[in-house]
Amino acid sequence: MSKSEAHPDHADSPAVPGWDCFGPQPGWQIVDAGELWRYRELGFVLAMRDFKVRYRQAMIGALWAVIQPVSTLLVFQVLFMLLQRTPTSGEVPYPVTALCGLIPWYLFATLVRDASDSLVNNRHIITKIYFPRLLLPIGTSLVALIDFAISFCVLIGVMLYFGMWPAWTWLWVLPFTAITVAAALAIGIWLSALNALYRDVKYIVPFLLQLGFYVTPTFYEQSSLIPARWQFLQALNPLTGVIAGFRWALTGTNQPEWSVMAISFTSLLVLLGSGLLFFRRAELSVTDRI
Repeated sequence: MSKSEAHPDHADSPAVPGWDCFGPQPGWQIVDAGELWRYRELGFVLAMRDFKVRYRQAMIGALWAVIQPVSTLLVFQVLFMLLQRTPTSGEVPYPVTALCGLIPWYLFATLVRDASDSLVNNRHIITKIYFPRLLLPIGTSLVALIDFAISFCVLIGVMLYFGMWPAWTWLWVLPFTAITVAAALAIGIWLSALNALYRDVKYIVPFLLQLGFYVTPTFYEQSSLIPARWQFLQALNPLTGVIAGFRWALTGTNQPEWSVMAISFTSLLVLLGSGLLFFRRAELSVTDRI
């Protein structure tokens, strides 16, 4: 039998010397980096397909990446003006502070939403051929990062309008963006596997993102609205440390507390490791369940 004739999900078939093992392999290996690298071109093709499908017949298109954070900013700015309360320290104009939280949040939310649907939306491919299923949630990061780049340009324009010029701390934007993607994938990988096994998960995702928006310091600073005794609990949210880092990197003020950063990043590592492990185990049965 040739390689192409081998059943794609015979994970328990004995390996033949010189042949690749087709299908997800049982065991507790978190991720097969070598396998992902071998299929990297397929992952890029799938990601580009998703990008073209998303914007092919969209009337607004990529402008939605600008409309979302800007409209949210305007709503909260008017709200806090009516309440006569400032949810920030006041060292930086509120539009800059808010956008520094809203833009990474929408990167996170878009990636979580798309990653959670990635297996179900590609079930017609999953049931026919084998490739590392992890490519599907990872591939959704391409579209999310393009939207992020567009909205980030708006943030830079707003900062220049208020006379805030580039500084060396801006170099930290890239690592914090990478951490945001990792946090989104940590949750998206969990939800993608659960959604493939239990279809009602897709109804829970919008509720979780809506709840997460308010418990994450997106449109406010943690120190301004959250009492000190509860800040460590909010720090369990991986986005808490990331957004604090974004604000410090872009504005140079309010350097985040290392204790908050440490808690957030530890939570992120736990979520990512457990998500990859759960996905690896669920991959063995996802073809039959999807």
